[in-house]
Parts: sequence; structure tokens; C-alpha cells
Amino acid sequence: MTEPGPRTAPSRVRADIAHNARVWNYWLGGGDHYPVDRAVGDRVTGMYPSIGEVARADRAFLGRVVRHLAGDAGIGQFLDIGTGLPTADNTHEVAQHTAPDARVVYVDNDPIVLAHARSLLTSSPEGATEYVDADARDPERILHVAGRTLDLRRPVAVMMLGILNFVLDTDEARGIVTTLMGALPSGSHLVLTHPTLELGGEGNEAAMRFWNENATPPITARSRSEFASFLDGLEILDPGVVSCSRWRAAPVRQNPEVAQFGAVGRKP
Repeated sequence: MTEPGPRTAPSRVRADIAHNARVWNYWLGGGDHYPVDRAVGDRVTGMYPSIGEVARADRAFLGRVVRHLAGDAGIGQFLDIGTGLPTADNTHEVAQHTAPDARVVYVDNDPIVLAHARSLLTSSPEGATEYVDADARDPERILHVAGRTLDLRRPVAVMMLGILNFVLDTDEARGIVTTLMGALPSGSHLVLTHPTLELGGEGNEAAMRFWNENATPPITARSRSEFASFLDGLEILDPGVVSCSRWRAAPVRQNPEVAQFGAVGRKP
């Protein structure tokens, strides 16, 4: 674990307001955050003590999914949208451990993530990694630039972990998913996580309200049915829509539910 220390904000980065990528990094035990991020992170934890468990469960879900897709499903290309700050077991590291020739494109538009992007470009010699500075709300640009590294005529795994919750309008969020998956061939996969007030997350409502008043970007929770609607038209892999901590985790009973849906869909 990296101990947090004094940081100087790079240009374009606001150090006077908490930002999701940095607060999430704080909850994961990283060191890329400022005092305002730690203050807001601690306040949210005080209001919703299991938020750290959610962050860790989301990260563990990523590892299980990528290992399955790169191994059992034979997926060799990953488009990771809403990358966040580099930490242990990033998508390309997990994928290339299983399939050394895997190709991974990361997408984020947070300048502090961009400043650390070099940590995401340590590809295996056989594979490739690239970073795209783009907003999740611009799926056409994402596809255009990602196509320089990925062969979009072949199956791609689109990773959207904890990102659609920052698209407050559900129809707009569905439109983003529809555009991305509509451009990809059969056999492509969509990987999603999303916070909810279900699964024991009722206590998160006040914490989200505090977040929206004191941090950026604003966030929303969604119900199971709203979350499942993002997977319309896809074949949902077992075990379906579940807490991300329970998705193919073994043994399940040692992985308590967290208020974060997780699911994987395959384009038929």
C-alpha cells in the first residue's frame, strides 16, 4: 500500500474539490489524492461505512471477469472506459497474464488519470496498450480512436465499471451502450458495475447526496431493472445480475453482498 503524501496538482487538475478518480484511489489504499479527496472520502465513509468494501469488490470483480474473458471466452481485445487511476492488477496486466497478445485501450478524460497514463502502457511485447483522452458521453469518438489499436471487426470486451452512474440521464446512458455495442461484432462482451440503493445500499442515499453537493462528477444510483436495461439484447452470463462481489466468486458465502450490481453480457 502506498502511503499518501503531499502532492502538487498538475495543470488542468482542480485540487480544491474532491474528484471521483482520486477518492476511489483513496478508498483502494492508493496515494494519488489530495486533502480535499481524503476529507470527502472520510465523510462518505462515516455516512456509509461499507464504501471501501464496494471499491475493493469492484476491483476484484474486474480481475475475475477479465481472467474469464481472456481465458475461457478467448477475448483478446478490451476497451476499458472510465479507467480511473492506475492501481494493482489493471485490465491489461490481468488480460496479458492470461493471453500475452491481448490488446487493451483505456479511456478516461480526467487530467490526473492522463498524467499517470504511462503506468497503463506497460504492455507485454506480444500485446498492446493505448490510452484515449475522451469522455464516455462521446462513444463515436471512442470507437474511432480505439480502432487504431483494436480490430473492431473482431470481438471486443467493453469494460464500463462504475462509469454509467455518472451519466445521470438513464436514456442517455442506454444510448451510449447501444452505440458502443452496435458497432461491435457478435461475440463482443459488455461488462458493467453500478451502485444501487438495493442490496443493502439504502444507507448510501444520504452519502450520495453529500457527494453531489461536495464533489465531482455527480452520481446516481439505479435499480436492478434500470441496470438490467443496459444489457437489453445481450445474452447475460451466469450468474446474471448480482452484487459484483458475488459474480463467480468462490466460495460465495465468504463474499458478502455489496451495493454494487455487476453483470456481463455477450452480443449474440
